[in-house]
Amino acid sequence: MDPVTLETARLLLRPFGPSDADAVYAACQDEDIQYYTPAPSPYRREDAEKYVGETAPQGWAGDRDHILGAFRSDNGALVGSFCLTRLSEGVYELGYWAAKEQRGRGYSAEAARVLCDWGFAVLGAHRIEWWAMVGNVPSRALAEKLGFTVEGTLRHRTVVRGEPRDWWVGGLLKP
Repeated sequence: MDPVTLETARLLLRPFGPSDADAVYAACQDEDIQYYTPAPSPYRREDAEKYVGETAPQGWAGDRDHILGAFRSDNGALVGSFCLTRLSEGVYELGYWAAKEQRGRGYSAEAARVLCDWGFAVLGAHRIEWWAMVGNVPSRALAEKLGFTVEGTLRHRTVVRGEPRDWWVGGLLKP
C-alpha cells in the first residue's frame, strides 16, 4: 500500500523520511519510550535512521505496519509516531509514542483518533486493539479517551529488561 498523509486542525501525519532521523533520535532518548515501547535501549542514531529509512517504508510496502509521523502544523515539530499494524483480517493494533515535550497538549489523542478513523474507513478494520505494559498510565488514559474498552490484563506477556511484565489489552470497535 502507498503511504498516506492525514491532517487534523493542528497536525500533519505523514510518512517518515530520512530528514526526520534527528527528531526521532532526540525523542527516543526518553527513558519512558525506551522502557514502554519496543524501541531499542540504548537508542542510537543508527536506530533512528533505520526506523525512518527502512522500518517505516517496509511496513507500508508490506501493507502490515502503517507508520506515520505526527508533526505540528504550526512549527513542524515532531509530536510522535503513530501506527496501525495488521494483526489479522479486519483487526489492527494501534501503537504510538510521543515526544516528551509534546505530551499533555492533546496532540496524541488527535493523531491517534484520525489514524483510527482512517483505519476503519480505508483499511476495513472492524476492531482496533491497544496494548500497553501495566504501569503505562498515560497510554491507558489516552486509549480510554479514544473510546477503547480495557478488556483485561495479560500476565507475564513479555520480558522487559529481564523481568516478566503484565500487559493491558483493550479494543475499539468500528462505530
